[in-house]
Amino acid sequence: MPATTPDNNPAEIPSDRRDCFRISDHIGLEIRKLGSDDANKENPFNGSHLESLRSEFRRLDQDVRAQLATLAERDRLLTSLIKSLNGKLDTLARIMAFEQNPLQPEDWQDVTLSEGGLSFHTATNSFVTDERLALRMTLPPELFQPVGIARVISVEPDGSGGARVHTEFTDIQDGDRQQIARHVMRWQIRQRQKE
Repeated sequence: MPATTPDNNPAEIPSDRRDCFRISDHIGLEIRKLGSDDANKENPFNGSHLESLRSEFRRLDQDVRAQLATLAERDRLLTSLIKSLNGKLDTLARIMAFEQNPLQPEDWQDVTLSEGGLSFHTATNSFVTDERLALRMTLPPELFQPVGIARVISVEPDGSGGARVHTEFTDIQDGDRQQIARHVMRWQIRQRQKE
């Protein structure tokens, strides 16, 4: 059985998840159960003073990308250099953010991941169908940290008192979904290179 499989059973899977590819990967996973009072919270993982700095960082990044499109028409070499420097700064920012809030060993686990959602194992069967969860993933080696709100679509108890929890993303920013898509694609490329 291949490591990646398209979700293509329309009877069981919503249409927007049908064409997503799933991978089995080892990622950092932080989970927050959401109550009704969390409905309007933009990011349940960041209630800190750093949120305004993150917004400014995203705005500056969009400005740089817009300027690069114009510069590319005039000077390809300079555009390439600035893209490399911008990528280096992005990587440095991710490393600094990760070092500021390192994950504990128990936060790393094997999951099945796609653009449409993810499934994970829990040692305690404490999740229920239709429960809303905030999920922050740390995707190595790039250390991207996409965040999404997901709905539990099924819980499969195992013999040890734990369960496999299957979720689908119900609210995720396009940028975060694209980070997951790029991670899945790079994972597939790395797997092919190992063969």
